[in-house]
Amino acid sequence: MQAEIVPASKRLKSYEVVVIVSPQATVDQQKEVFQKNKAIIESFGGSIFSLETWGRRTLANPIEKHKVGVYFHMMYQAQPAAVAEIERIMRISDHVIRFLHIALDPRAPMAEHKEVFTSALKETQEREKEREARMQARKAAMAADRG
Repeated sequence: MQAEIVPASKRLKSYEVVVIVSPQATVDQQKEVFQKNKAIIESFGGSIFSLETWGRRTLANPIEKHKVGVYFHMMYQAQPAAVAEIERIMRISDHVIRFLHIALDPRAPMAEHKEVFTSALKETQEREKEREARMQARKAAMAADRG
């Protein structure tokens, strides 16, 4: 029995994308952006592995006069041509402020990428909590010194 050879143009690759949506966009407008992305991915024979909302966050630097954005993280598999089409659609969308695609290592399964991403996110949250606790302790110490 011979293995079927799939042309490179038809092979599915793994990607993750972070999208920052305008804070003025309604929930329906946000959903519309990702429904379009899902339709494009499926039209290229792919599928979405995960879609997470990180919520409203302050931007480090203003983007197009926006100081806050709504963050989304998506992991999916699709043909490489899907990325170009998704980026084209996001560039012309009034609601998308910024986006970044990253090609994932093809040797690792999507579940492993998700696990690594989730653990890194948890570590970051723990560091933020520790940093906040140290800042609160310093503020309390400074207030005690003044008083």
